[in-house]
Amino acid sequence: MSGGITKAQEIKRLTTPLVFKDSKAYDCEGNMISCVETLSDVKFIIEPREGILSDDEIMQYAPESKKASEIKLRRGYGTVQDALLVHESLPWMMGLYYLILLSIAFMVVYAKNTLLTFIILILFIIPLLYAYRAMNLKGYRRKAKKVQKSKPVQETKNKEVEKQEVQIEDASLDSLKEYDVEINNLKVLFDVKEGVVRDLIDKKFEPPQITHDKFTSMIDSCHKLFYNQVDSAQNITKLAVEDTPRIRDELDGKVRNMKTIINQIEDLTNELVINISSDSQSENDVKILLDDMENLIDSVKDYKE
Repeated sequence: MSGGITKAQEIKRLTTPLVFKDSKAYDCEGNMISCVETLSDVKFIIEPREGILSDDEIMQYAPESKKASEIKLRRGYGTVQDALLVHESLPWMMGLYYLILLSIAFMVVYAKNTLLTFIILILFIIPLLYAYRAMNLKGYRRKAKKVQKSKPVQETKNKEVEKQEVQIEDASLDSLKEYDVEINNLKVLFDVKEGVVRDLIDKKFEPPQITHDKFTSMIDSCHKLFYNQVDSAQNITKLAVEDTPRIRDELDGKVRNMKTIINQIEDLTNELVINISSDSQSENDVKILLDDMENLIDSVKDYKE
């Protein structure tokens, strides 16, 4: 942990939409977010704090962050965009560096000093070598392979023992374990987004108001519906005696419903953020989203349990 901050608080900070005020961006805690500028894009990205989330959690909840790009490069499957994000200042620093160096080079050439000319050539090459190393994706892949090969054999054995213990405790089929992992991740994400949207509803429609009660009731229904899908899916993975296409179709349907509910809550969250940030914004869009959520609940309820 970092400063007593819990995982749930950090996930909430990373997944809550930014608030823009006076051309500046702020996270849900009121911290100003710096602009990240690469050769191809300019955007505001919330960076995860150190020591709170695991690498896999950072990849899930902050996939566009610089930290996520570092993880992808370290694991050997990063892209040029990831390398540019990690080394975002490199192009601008090299541009300034070579501008200054060229100015000096003209004076050196004019003076016809062989030693200084040779030094200037070395100074021209060094940044290029560094840039090549920073942007060389093959180099990252080679490092990732070396790290994997150098892992102690004992660590591998310990993982195998842990895996066997989990298999004994958990009666789920191995081939369906992927659903258990995804469902647990969706539960965490839903809980965070539910907390965010409830806070925004309280801020936008101070109770007691009919509109506040209607929104709160809708979120309550979404919560109940989401966890009905969770319970149903988990029962399937626990009770299934074989992995069949029908079982997978049912689980895929449950997971799809969970994601749809989360997306709908996220849409409502974004609309509320825009609405709160702009007094001139019409509330009609929020009401339309409310109707969409009602239709969503009705359609998921019709899904075969």
